[in-house]
Amino acid sequence: MKATTCLLALAALGVWACDFNITDPNSPGPIGTDPSRADVADHVIGVILAARSDAADWNLDAGILGREAYRFDGSDPRFISEFLNGPLDPGGGAFGGDHWIEEYNAILSANQLLDVIGTATRLTAAEQNGTRGVVETLKAYEFVMVLMGHAEDSIPVDVDLPIGAPPAPLVSNDSAFTFVSSLLDAADAHLAAGGTALPFTLPAGFTGFADVAGYRKFNRALKAAVEVYRGSLGCAACYTTAKTLLESGATFIDTSAAGVYFDYSTNPGDAPNPLFQNPQTGENFVNPRIKDSAETKPTTGLDDRFTSKTVPRPITTTENLTSDVGWIRYPATTAQIPFIKNEELILLRAEANNALALPVLAANDVNYIRVTSGGLAPIAGLAAQTQAQILGAILHERMYSLLYEGHRWFDLRRTGRLGPYLKDRATDAVFPTLPIPLDEVLARK
Repeated sequence: MKATTCLLALAALGVWACDFNITDPNSPGPIGTDPSRADVADHVIGVILAARSDAADWNLDAGILGREAYRFDGSDPRFISEFLNGPLDPGGGAFGGDHWIEEYNAILSANQLLDVIGTATRLTAAEQNGTRGVVETLKAYEFVMVLMGHAEDSIPVDVDLPIGAPPAPLVSNDSAFTFVSSLLDAADAHLAAGGTALPFTLPAGFTGFADVAGYRKFNRALKAAVEVYRGSLGCAACYTTAKTLLESGATFIDTSAAGVYFDYSTNPGDAPNPLFQNPQTGENFVNPRIKDSAETKPTTGLDDRFTSKTVPRPITTTENLTSDVGWIRYPATTAQIPFIKNEELILLRAEANNALALPVLAANDVNYIRVTSGGLAPIAGLAAQTQAQILGAILHERMYSLLYEGHRWFDLRRTGRLGPYLKDRATDAVFPTLPIPLDEVLARK
C-alpha cells in the first residue's frame, strides 16, 4: 500500500487555518516523533481528509449495487456492465477492486499519528489521550467501510506493521467487527481521559462534536451502529449493547437535526462534493424502483424524503435501463456527506428493539420517522406484526432516510434480503460483496 498521509490537500484550506512547511509537497512523509501541536492538528485533519477521499464514490457505487442509483456514463460503461452484470474485477483500484486502498490509506495515516502521539511533549497527557480517541474513532470508521463493502471473510486488521513485514493476516468478518467494536471502546476510554478540550480544531462537519464530550457522543453513535450490524450478522447480545448505548444518553440520539458530516468546498486545495451534478443533465440517475416504492402522504404527494432528494428529469434509456428521475440529494458543491446522523440512530434503536422482541418500542420509532421525516401516516398495527415484517418496515424507512448515503446494499446483505428481485434486467447479477483486491491476494502467495 502506498504510504500517504493526505496532509498536503489541506495546505490552502483557510477554514482550518493550516500552516504547512512540507519539503516535498508531492510526497509528504509520515509524522515524526515529538510532533508539535501544529503537526498533530494538521495530521488529524489529514486523517479526516483521507477518510473523506472515498465517501462520495462509495455512496455512488453502493447505490448502484443496491439499486438506488444508475450512472449512464458514455465514457465508462463499467458502471453498468460491471456493477450490474459482472463479473466484478478485483484487478484494479476501481469498480470491483475499489473501496479498499483509500480506507487502508486512511488507516495508515491514523496509525502513523497513533504511533508517535505518546512522544508529543508539547501536549499534556490528557491532550494525547484526546487525540488518540479522535483518531482511533476515525480508524474504526474506516474499518467499518471496508467491511460494508466486503463479505468474503478476508479482512486484515493488524496492519500497523513495519515496512518490509509480511502482510497482515486475513481474519473473518466476525473477528474484524469484534476488533472494530473493541477499538471504539478503546477510543472512548482515551477520550474519557482526554480532559474537556481537544488540542486542535475539527472542521465544520463536527459542529457540536468538536470537544471531548461531544466527540464521545459521535464515538458511541458509531459503536451503536456497529453493534446493530453485528447483531444482524448473528451476535444476539450485540443488540442489547446497542439498545443500552442508544437509551443511556451516551449518543446524540433524539437531538434534532444532529449529525457528523464530511465537509466539501471549492476553496483552493480542497475538493467539491463530486455527487453534486446538474440534476437534468448529469450522468447519475435515480433507479426507478426508488420512485415506485415511495409512499403517498395522507394529503398529496410522495414521501418528503423522496421529493427532497430527487427531481423529475427527461427520460433516458441506456442498455435497456431507463430513468426519468435525477438526484438533488447533494444540491451543491459544498453539500455535506454524513458519517452518521440522528435519523439513522432512531432507526438503529428500532432495529435493536425489534430484535429484542420489543415491538411497541420499535414501532414507535418507525412511525416517528415516517411522520417526522417522510410526512407519511403511521403504520397502523405495526407493533402487532411479526419481527420479519417490522424489520421490513425498518429497512424501508432506512432506504428513504439514508437515501444515496451508502447503506442500502449493506442493509440488504446483512439482513439476508439480497435477492433476484433486485435485478432490473434478466441478465443482471446481484452481488453480495466486492472481491478482495488482487494485490492483497497476491501479496500473500
